[in-house]
Amino acid sequence: MTTDTVSPKDRIIVALDVPHVDEARALIKKLGDSVGVFKIGLELIYAGGLALAEELAKDGHRVFLDAKLLDIEATVERATAAIAKTGAHFLTVHATDRKTLNAAVRGRGDSALKLLGVTVLTNLDRSDLSEQGIDMPPLALVQERARLSQDAGFDGIVASGKEAAALHERLRNFLIVTPGIRQAGTDVQDQTRVVTPTIAVQSGADYLVIGRPITRADDPRAAAQEIAEEIAGAIEAG
Repeated sequence: MTTDTVSPKDRIIVALDVPHVDEARALIKKLGDSVGVFKIGLELIYAGGLALAEELAKDGHRVFLDAKLLDIEATVERATAAIAKTGAHFLTVHATDRKTLNAAVRGRGDSALKLLGVTVLTNLDRSDLSEQGIDMPPLALVQERARLSQDAGFDGIVASGKEAAALHERLRNFLIVTPGIRQAGTDVQDQTRVVTPTIAVQSGADYLVIGRPITRADDPRAAAQEIAEEIAGAIEAG
């Protein structure tokens, strides 16, 4: 599995983190073909986002359903099967254990849905993990959960750009999707482990999840095009 032939703009997953489907549709219209994937997260999923995902998929758009599934095996399996029927391209599942991951793989069946294991959320640091009873630095935990995901038959993982380089060296033919992207000199907001588009790509990230830097820009399409140009420069620089 490789993204060598994927264009810079198609590596951008824009996060439609808005509360209403109408707002999401307005953003999609503004962005047009300037990005490759539209991400529908929990906020929008519970406000009509699944129907929007089906609509977008039928229109030929690639959809990332950021459902972050985590439950007993039967529930995860059935939820994954239901999501596969929407035509979504990507689905996230928390990579906490093999029971959860295996259930998602069974639920996907022979559909084209690509499964991504969520390793450690990009707003967490070591002190946050300690509160969860996890005595590991983020990188070690990310690597362990990435290994679990790959062994289970997933297509890739979601991880911070700060861990992408180490993961890229150890996990061949495995997608790395990186959120927490901020351009140089901008506010990191509620993120902790953030990187620029250039650093993410040069560290081995295949896709970049980008929300507010695009969706809250005065001109979302121009913002997306600027980031695509940065990605292209990073790819060219190697």
